[in-house]
Amino acid sequence: MTAPVQLLDVVALTADLLERKLVRGQVGTVVEKLAPGVFEVEFSDGDERTYASLALQESQLLVLRYSPIEAA
Repeated sequence: MTAPVQLLDVVALTADLLERKLVRGQVGTVVEKLAPGVFEVEFSDGDERTYASLALQESQLLVLRYSPIEAA
């Protein structure tokens, strides 16, 4: 079961976006919900400088989890 993408989720790209110089696995943060299933994702370097910000479909994103989910 996959939880829906939410504001401030840490996500990874599921496919290359070479025209934007982003590759599968690149990590970003959801900063805005633009429409159902469409999110603005910001990509930053280790010094917290944004190097890309773009609208992405939920299907292009994998939400990263830092702790186990609770069983139903």
